[in-house]
Amino acid sequence: MSETPILSVRGLERTYVTGDRRLTVLQGVDIDVSPGEIVGLIGPSGSGKSSLLHAAGLLERPNAGAILIDGRDCSALNERARTRVRLASIGFVYQFHHLLAEFSALDNVALPLMIAGESHETARARAGVLLSQLGLGERVDHQPAQMSGGEQQRVAIARALANRPRLLLADEPTGNLDPNTSADVFASLYELVRETGVAALIATHNLELARHMDRVLALKDGHLEPQSIF
Repeated sequence: MSETPILSVRGLERTYVTGDRRLTVLQGVDIDVSPGEIVGLIGPSGSGKSSLLHAAGLLERPNAGAILIDGRDCSALNERARTRVRLASIGFVYQFHHLLAEFSALDNVALPLMIAGESHETARARAGVLLSQLGLGERVDHQPAQMSGGEQQRVAIARALANRPRLLLADEPTGNLDPNTSADVFASLYELVRETGVAALIATHNLELARHMDRVLALKDGHLEPQSIF
C-alpha cells in the first residue's frame, strides 16, 4: 500500500450557527486515507460523520482546516474548480441510492461518464462492466423500481466508481438495508475497492461491517480517535 495518501485532512473545524446557538461538531480533525485502504468512520448520530464526509468531498466548506486530494490543497478552490475535482477524483455513495427513476441501471451508471465527456458507447460499455462485477449483469436494463433495495444500492456503488475516482466517500451505504442484504452489498463494495485501489472512507453504524475494514476511527466530541472493535 502506498504511503502517499489520496485524502489528507488537517485541522478540520466545522461549526453550525442557528440563531444564537453555536454547535461545533468537528474540532481539529486530522485524517489520511491511502490508495486501496478502507477506513471506517463510526460515531453516534449528530457526531459529525456526515459533516466530515461532506468537507472531505468538497461539498461543504469547513470553518478551518485543509483538504488535500492527491496532494493538492483544495481548500481555497472556487466552486467551479471544486466541481472539477469532485467529478475527476471523488465518488460518493449515500444511504439512499438517489438513482434516476426513469433511467435503466445501465444509464444511471453511464450518466456521470457522459457528463465527464465520454462517448455514449464508451460510457455504456464501462457501466456494463461495473454492473457485471457487482453481480447485476442480468439487470442492466431494469429501472430502479424494478430492482430490490440491495440491487439499487449496487447500482449506486457502480455509479460512484464509474469515473475511476481516486477517493470513495460512503455515508451509511448499507444503512437502509436488512442485515443479510447489508452484508452482501458491503462485500461487493469491499471487493471492488480492493480491485480498483481506490481510497475509501466509509461512515457506518454497523460495527460488524466495520470489523472488516483496515482500520476504524471513532468521532466523539469533535475529535477522531482510533477504535479497536476486533
